[in-house]
Amino acid sequence: MIHDPRCYDCLLSRVDLEIELANVDKKKYSDIPEHAEEIIRFLHKTPWTHPMVASALHRVIYQRLNNDDPFYALKQASEEVSIQILQAVSGRLIGFREHVIASVIGNMFDYGVKDHEVRSDFVSYFDEEFTKGLVVDDTDRIFPLCSDIVYFTDNCGEIVFDQALISWLTAHGSRITLVVRDKPILNDATMEDAIRLGLDKKVARLLTTGAGVEHGIRFDLMSDELLLALDRCSLIISKGMANYESLREEQGLPPVAYLLAAKCDPIAEELGVKRGDKLALLRN
Repeated sequence: MIHDPRCYDCLLSRVDLEIELANVDKKKYSDIPEHAEEIIRFLHKTPWTHPMVASALHRVIYQRLNNDDPFYALKQASEEVSIQILQAVSGRLIGFREHVIASVIGNMFDYGVKDHEVRSDFVSYFDEEFTKGLVVDDTDRIFPLCSDIVYFTDNCGEIVFDQALISWLTAHGSRITLVVRDKPILNDATMEDAIRLGLDKKVARLLTTGAGVEHGIRFDLMSDELLLALDRCSLIISKGMANYESLREEQGLPPVAYLLAAKCDPIAEELGVKRGDKLALLRN
């Protein structure tokens, strides 16, 4: 596994954010950034994927901070803002493509990526991004595959927009297995977040990745129920960059629809787009 050095700068910026969000005495924990750098130097030598490296780092930092969810308040705030935005723009969401664009815009409400800015004028930001549309738009090819979907979520506020897409899909005959993180990590959605929004009542099954405090997808830690769902589904919908990084090298998968914004340069370069571009990319 080749790791881009820029990814480690991003990881360290997230550690700084976690310390700030945990509201601890920074002097008492002043050695954490240096400790994080030591961990990253070690993990750099492993064959792990970037999400696995990030997960190992954040587990250690959470233990050091004695806080299992430093992003909790920020997740709640992003959910509230996303609900307000969705209410304001719902009239614009008509067909499959429009709901997908909104869902991908939701992926851009991410406070954990270095140099990725989340603007405060959220509704006008949504309008601008909605008008831009998708740089990669495979929605016409994706929709016919939507009979039986395993849907991997990403960020907490983002699942508000996922909820709108899921409601549209189920109204048009899709059967959806929704998958959230097993335990809190960064601002990713968990079972608690999904149930609070009532998503458990909108899908056929609500499962977790089964991997504990893990950022991304681990097939070696999945439940038998999720593995069986993946074996039988017609399509995987994968939201966000961490899920993309987890799935991109897996072999023997059903078709995968990657719905994401390229929020950093390494991912944008890999996908052949510009940072900030939005994609609905189908890979068979």
